[in-house]
Amino acid sequence: MTLRVISGTAKGRKLKSVPGDMTRPITDMVKQALFNILGTDVIDSSWWDLFAGTGAVGIEAISRGASFVRFTDLNRAPIETIKFNLEHCRLTEQAEVRRADSLAMLAQPADRKFQNIYIAPPQYKRIWEEAMLALDKNPSWLTEDAWVMVQIAPREYKDLELQNLVKIDERKYGSTLLVFYELKEK
Repeated sequence: MTLRVISGTAKGRKLKSVPGDMTRPITDMVKQALFNILGTDVIDSSWWDLFAGTGAVGIEAISRGASFVRFTDLNRAPIETIKFNLEHCRLTEQAEVRRADSLAMLAQPADRKFQNIYIAPPQYKRIWEEAMLALDKNPSWLTEDAWVMVQIAPREYKDLELQNLVKIDERKYGSTLLVFYELKEK
């Protein structure tokens, strides 16, 4: 599968894949659908691309006008791939790349707030549930109007008991499910 930037300032640039099978890159169809749903809300927004893999989602966000994206991944190969892809697309200025345990970071006090958090962890390990529960327990990472987006296989999904976040939508695209959450109204 060829990864590329679909729209914006880096439109058409090809992205390098992470060697091996440790990541599950987003398809163009799903990425296009995601950014169609977000529309102009991407402009001047801040993102955290957890379990970032190739960085394709965060790079697409910057290309479409996001002001800042933090990329985190635990493994060296994805981090090196993200750095390469950011440089190749000339988007390093708006990015921060951290090799870190995303779940451990979610439990720490927030060092900034994000309008969009994208969670696309390794499949079938229930990591998306751990990430959502950690974020629900520590919503200080989120702006008031933030969206949390989860990319998983449809059969991984289950309703979670959340105190601060509420599911607002879900969309299925073949073998990919996008689930959208926002903060509950106080």
